[in-house]
Amino acid sequence: MRCINNNFKYIFIMSYILFDDVSRKALKPFTYIRPVCDIRIGILTIREKWEKYLGEKTSTLTEEYLSTKFPIEFTDSMILINGSVCPTPKLVDIIKNLELNQVVICNDFIIAMHKSKEGFISETEDTDKIEVPQDFIKLNNIWDIYVLNDRAIREDFELITKNRQSKPLSSTNRVIGIENIFVEEGAKIECASLNSTEGPIYIGNNAEIMEGSVVRGPFAMCDNAVLKLNAKIYGATTLGPYAKVGGELANVVIFGYSNKAHDGFIGHSVIGEWCNIGADTNASNLKNTYEEVRIWDIEKNTFVSTGQTFCGTFFGDHSKCGINVMFNTGTVVGLSSNIFGAGYQRNFIPSFAWGGTNVGLKLYDLDKALEVADRMMERREMVMSQEDKNILSHVFNLTFKNKKLR
Repeated sequence: MRCINNNFKYIFIMSYILFDDVSRKALKPFTYIRPVCDIRIGILTIREKWEKYLGEKTSTLTEEYLSTKFPIEFTDSMILINGSVCPTPKLVDIIKNLELNQVVICNDFIIAMHKSKEGFISETEDTDKIEVPQDFIKLNNIWDIYVLNDRAIREDFELITKNRQSKPLSSTNRVIGIENIFVEEGAKIECASLNSTEGPIYIGNNAEIMEGSVVRGPFAMCDNAVLKLNAKIYGATTLGPYAKVGGELANVVIFGYSNKAHDGFIGHSVIGEWCNIGADTNASNLKNTYEEVRIWDIEKNTFVSTGQTFCGTFFGDHSKCGINVMFNTGTVVGLSSNIFGAGYQRNFIPSFAWGGTNVGLKLYDLDKALEVADRMMERREMVMSQEDKNILSHVFNLTFKNKKLR
């Protein structure tokens, strides 16, 4: 944002910066290769939400090893916004009107603050606190991503489609609740069943829903995503850009560029980018005892309670699994692992692991992992940058250097 003072011929520059708070640690493995604000929940990432509301681009205050790819932009005046918080119109209005050294807080965490460059560096300026109630989405744990996805889809749907006209649907489709379905240009949908009575359905640019697919909202399908023949989708589910999905999903968030192209069930789960789920892979999302599910917390190095009865699999970026793999309720898979073999897999699979329950786990060779990641990106006509390679290498050294897999 640039403001010109005509009296002094001075251009005053203000920027918006999204910062990671302590929740970053609990959101691993999804924050290994991205700031918190680049997590997808609903239709958009948190960064995309803020930029749409603010009408401005944002920079990022995050871990040092991510800062080359996600740099911070220092300007005369800066509004720093908590990257784990999703915007609402009310919150955006407060933040846009913040005066210098004012801080927006909720309970015991900071939502936003307005700082000068000097004040940001010295942290000596007095602050004026504005307290607000929590009537917005905030990510504190990895399961929040699917638990809060229903609300996030509804809010994003309203933001994206307001005062816009949907592309018409083909008459070959069976539709219930046409008023809550929005189709972008280039999307292809034929001989599908769409039911938006339980929540809106959003179909992005050049996305495709193939024949025989059955979809219940809330459902979000981002640009160039594909829903394959006879897929069955329960809300609240999000398919990020270029995701390819078949089989059955229920309340799943896929960040993007990942494949689950064949039959098999996954429910109440989160799948990162550049993942591949083998044919007939199934992931349990409910214990036979109906107990609350406990999952492995990577940062705390122990199991924690999710408070959820339904909880499936958390699949870190660049990880893959073979055909007929079975995941236990509440399984956490780290970054860039390759899982295969018969029987239920262990409920925590570390980053850069190769193998499975019946064959054991060994350390995935870093050069091989980078080669596979590069090759998968090439299939989408994308190039893996040196920055991306450096980030994966850093995480490899951070998580498994001089360690043994068990």
